Amino acid sequence: MARVFSGIQPSGELHIGNYLGAVRNWVALQETHECVFCIVDYHAITQDYDAGQLQTRTLEMAVSLLAAGIDPERSTVFVQSHVPEHTELAWVFMTVTPLGELERMTQFKDKSQRQESVRAGLLNYPVLQAADILLYRADVVPVGDDQVQHLELAREVARKWNARYREGFFPEPQPHVGAGRRILGLDGEAKMSKSLGNTIGVFDSPERVWELLRPAKTDPARVTRKDPGDPEKCNLYTLHQYFSPPATVREVAANCRGAQWGCLDCKRVLADHIVRTFAPMRARALEFAQQPDRVREVLADGADRARAMARDTMRTVREAMGLLPASEVVIRS
Repeated sequence: MARVFSGIQPSGELHIGNYLGAVRNWVALQETHECVFCIVDYHAITQDYDAGQLQTRTLEMAVSLLAAGIDPERSTVFVQSHVPEHTELAWVFMTVTPLGELERMTQFKDKSQRQESVRAGLLNYPVLQAADILLYRADVVPVGDDQVQHLELAREVARKWNARYREGFFPEPQPHVGAGRRILGLDGEAKMSKSLGNTIGVFDSPERVWELLRPAKTDPARVTRKDPGDPEKCNLYTLHQYFSPPATVREVAANCRGAQWGCLDCKRVLADHIVRTFAPMRARALEFAQQPDRVREVLADGADRARAMARDTMRTVREAMGLLPASEVVIRS
């Protein structure tokens, strides 16, 4: 089987952008690929964060992935910092990655403009990402639009290391782009993101889902209930296509164009379908949350499997680069 690698930051519980853009695809890929899924806590510390909450958010993300359908019997699920070879390989890759390649990354340019003091971790984020992927010699990486450039850098890093040290060792991973690759937030403008406050949580209560959807932006042409609208210009219509049955989607479009529904009517139907879609996952999340030791055991087992793969890779990397094996010297503590 081809091997898949993907990672997700420990932001706590999943929101529907995470689910539609990534995790739903991960669950499906388990049927056809060998999957390695990582909670990338080292990536999370490249920006301001609450150190007191990181452990809690990491465990919450693990609960979310398991509840969403990631099966630890079929996939390797672990925390990035539990496998030290990630950062070791990242340093190795920094020795072959041109500075100019990092400086032209769109995300680096966008984020660095908003920072008074730009940290090296932000610049080198894509190198660590390349190490995450190539450490497991992954063949396929599920990506959204905003990560395609980073994956191309990983492919370039693989080419450069292979050319210098061992031809053909690292594969050039191919992108797997799912259906929900860029999900806009409730503001209808920016990508759905917790930091922007424009999300709906996968495990939010029915009351909370409605509270968030009620003020969400719709087609600006619909000033009053009597104004006909264009569903193609409404972000909530896009969400209907993910959560509502086809007949309901057609009804929403017809009632919008014909001014038969107000936007609140449309939102109410969408809220009901979102709640119904995630009800089984909410139940599973509650079950896992009540068994924290079970979740920690899943992560420990996953880290054991990941370390075995990582050690094999790094053994070859060190040998190819001419590094002296520790087994050949006496280490005095």
